[in-house]
Amino acid sequence: MATSTILMVDDEVEIIQLMNIYFKNEGYKLLQASNGLEALEILQSQQVDLIVLDVMMPKMDGLQACMKIRETNPIPIIMLSAKGQDIDKISGLSIGADDYVTKPFNPLELIARIKSQLRRMNLFNSIPANANEIHIENIVINVASHTVTVDQQEIKLTPREFTLLHTLAVNRGKVLSMDHIYEEVWNEPFMESKNNVMVQIRKLREKIEVNPREPRIIKTVWGVGYKIENDQTARGE
Repeated sequence: MATSTILMVDDEVEIIQLMNIYFKNEGYKLLQASNGLEALEILQSQQVDLIVLDVMMPKMDGLQACMKIRETNPIPIIMLSAKGQDIDKISGLSIGADDYVTKPFNPLELIARIKSQLRRMNLFNSIPANANEIHIENIVINVASHTVTVDQQEIKLTPREFTLLHTLAVNRGKVLSMDHIYEEVWNEPFMESKNNVMVQIRKLREKIEVNPREPRIIKTVWGVGYKIENDQTARGE
């Protein structure tokens, strides 16, 4: 099995040194940066499988770096922050982060979340090249290439956004509850994380819906959850 490379971006050297011990135990290769600008430079020259990105840093903070990375790169991003309020988590998730861990954190929790993200990426990368596409109106979801097109134009989705769309698409016609969506997409037990689900739904709608305020693809079933209609315009080939 190939070694996964983790880019950890944090200006607290002690945290990086501590996590490097855990990364070595898991067989991961560590690349490190102390701010967002250094992280962007590393991404231009080296292959990285996942980024752990602190929010508060000098020169370029984690939120700015995350937005810049998301312009071209769907790599999994886990945000770190000393702030624990929901609004801070929503900010990170809204700009494209896949997960969020609050400082101080248990290193084993971070390792578990990293493994979850890498498993998801490996799963999609291992799907045979002839895997079926999913067609929903003007949207084509190609599971093999992990891409989505809207009106034949490829759109950039984060790994979590892709997993969310794929989960809804393969369950067309079914209403998926908040906890079901969370456990499928985050791959962990639901822990009162409705905000996380709602934020990802909103971001996904902004990318695939003609009018996100009046969505035609991802429907809200109030008090229950979300669904994609199973009608004549939604088909698998």
